[in-house]
Amino acid sequence: MTRAFYAFVLLLFTIPLSSQTSEKSFTVKFISETPTIDGVLDESFWETAESAHDFQQYFPTDSVLAEHPTQIKMVYSETHLYIGLTVKSIGDKWVTPSLKRDFRASTGDSMSLVFDTFNDGTNAFLFGINPYGVRREVLISGGGSDLRGFNDSWDVKWKGDSKIYGDYYTSEMAIPLTSFKFKEGETKWRFQSYRFDLQTNERSTWVRVPQGQFLVSLAFMGDMHFEKPLGKSRTPLALIPYVNTIAEKDYVLDNSGSNIKVGGDAKVSIGNGMNLDITVNPDFSNVEVDNIITNLTRFEVSLPEKRQFFIDNSDLFGSFGGSRDANPFFSRRIGIARDTAGNTIENRIIGGLRLSGKLNKDWRLGFFSIQTDEDVDNEIASNNNTMLALQKKVFSRSNINMFFINRQSFKDYDFVDRENEFNRVLGLDYNLASKNNKWIGKFYTHKSFQPDDNKGNYSVGANLGRISRYFNTFADVVYIDEDFTSDLGFIRRTDIIKGVASFEKVFWPKSKIVNNYSFELFPITVWRPSLDYQKTDQDVRLTGKLGFQDQSQLSLGFTNRFTFLINEFDPTRTDGVPLPGNAGYHFNSVNLSYTSNRVNVLSFMGESTLGRFFNGNIFSVDAQLFLRILPKAQITLALNYNKIALPEPYPSADIWLVSPKVELTFSKSLFWSTLIQYSNQENNLGINSRLQWRFAPLSDLFIVYNDNYFVNQFSPRYRSINLKFTYWLNI
Repeated sequence: MTRAFYAFVLLLFTIPLSSQTSEKSFTVKFISETPTIDGVLDESFWETAESAHDFQQYFPTDSVLAEHPTQIKMVYSETHLYIGLTVKSIGDKWVTPSLKRDFRASTGDSMSLVFDTFNDGTNAFLFGINPYGVRREVLISGGGSDLRGFNDSWDVKWKGDSKIYGDYYTSEMAIPLTSFKFKEGETKWRFQSYRFDLQTNERSTWVRVPQGQFLVSLAFMGDMHFEKPLGKSRTPLALIPYVNTIAEKDYVLDNSGSNIKVGGDAKVSIGNGMNLDITVNPDFSNVEVDNIITNLTRFEVSLPEKRQFFIDNSDLFGSFGGSRDANPFFSRRIGIARDTAGNTIENRIIGGLRLSGKLNKDWRLGFFSIQTDEDVDNEIASNNNTMLALQKKVFSRSNINMFFINRQSFKDYDFVDRENEFNRVLGLDYNLASKNNKWIGKFYTHKSFQPDDNKGNYSVGANLGRISRYFNTFADVVYIDEDFTSDLGFIRRTDIIKGVASFEKVFWPKSKIVNNYSFELFPITVWRPSLDYQKTDQDVRLTGKLGFQDQSQLSLGFTNRFTFLINEFDPTRTDGVPLPGNAGYHFNSVNLSYTSNRVNVLSFMGESTLGRFFNGNIFSVDAQLFLRILPKAQITLALNYNKIALPEPYPSADIWLVSPKVELTFSKSLFWSTLIQYSNQENNLGINSRLQWRFAPLSDLFIVYNDNYFVNQFSPRYRSINLKFTYWLNI
């Protein structure tokens, strides 16, 4: 097995790196004027500016030009990049789901512009706008190969507005050059743009992207040439203070009180490629609560990071290892801890700093050090959390990465055992991305160190995939030693060897109804080395998918599953009699899912599973219903229901998670949302109502009301009201 594994690794380094020639380009002219950003292209320089045009269809086909023209013009000054858009369609029924910033592009008419400022095909900045002048910005990492490298939590100051003229609209955008990172003296950026035209049900791109590839893949880009070299970036110092007041009552502990918290962040630019983030007494409480997830597995569920301090260049820290099984760094670990009863509670962060970005064209650096506070009553130590990451570009779009993580108690505590005084992890990753993105892969080796424990403790993995229009394949091998530990990571379980394979055949019929259909075989097998390599898990999934011309989707799947429970387990999490450990379970299920066209005023997505579940049966429904009252309101009803029937004496259960949400956008600066989450598995009915006033760019006033009840006896659990003020000040 060892020889086969290293042969697989060698293959990652020897994949032919096919070339992708950039055939499209345009010149960005230099101007000295300062335009009025009102969406009207009436300045004289727009008439002579060169344009990016002739968009190619991506959907429903990728072989013809887009039905309706799109034109992008750009000019620049010493301080700003100015963009003028002219976007035509079949009529004046423009769709936008909301007036709130950071909209989801695919749910409305929109334009997105992607800038690869270091010409490396790995990282990029995205700026988007729609017919109503609503804006969004995104950081792209990992070559744009999947949604994990698409971070829309990033915020930066820029201006933009649109003007609708019946069957077309125009947009103006003014993006400070300080919003980008780039090499001083640069004369060329790689550029791509993609458009969603919901009136014609069409998706298109400036540079053709083959179907089967991710729409925002950085392998497919043209060039934008600057008339004269770019100067040195003069990014101002940004100070972001906050004040958060809270009044709360905990009905379980029978205590109440109020508190005021003051702190802030600073953002400092170092050269043209590096960011220094400093935080003092940060408020990492989210004004938007996490979505509750029904968990029927034995493993922890990961949730996305929303805290602004961790967003910039987050891929430098969080993309090591395997995201599902062996991620050595997961930023949400910082700022939380377990009390003496094993409950997860907030662990106050005293402060920290974070340095990240480009050292030059080929090297990137990431470093942070964050100090958390002690909580002696709950036996929580003060810890220093530090990470160093280095990335070196190799070949056309691949890279080699190294990291070191150290979590260490700040002083000696009676309640901290010797083996928990520190945890260190050292690792090396190689990420493969061929120039045309047909081949993607990864190889990694990580090792952890604890006091008096330096032998073994490895996490090793390799994967390789090939993407094409007609056939996709993927293979993944993971080994995690039973003593491997990463206190700041997301490691679902240790002591495993896991093998994954995927084989998918895609067909593209000439049909007015069906756009494509596919069949996928997806086997997963897990062995436990410490149990003499006993097979403990195996899933074999066969799925057929239909993609329709109106962008709705239908899939039908069959799963054959085997699970060997080493320890006893209650899948209902109702504290009933658990299923016995040291026993194997074979069970099959069928799965049906459907997603309607999200363009419709009323849309739907649903999934249902029926079959065996361990030694019993399961019937589940997971559905979401969307009602849009354009562009002011969206009402969502999410329902998750699981009926688990196990034989006596094991528990059966009807598990409900119902989550209605109402979002109102009164204007581009005033928003109100209310989310209600009822979960009988969590024994909680939660209400989160939030009013947000964006009184200045990236500056907000929040009023947030939270209320929680026990559902079994319907009694109050916890209640709070927050008033939070944040202000972004450039100096």
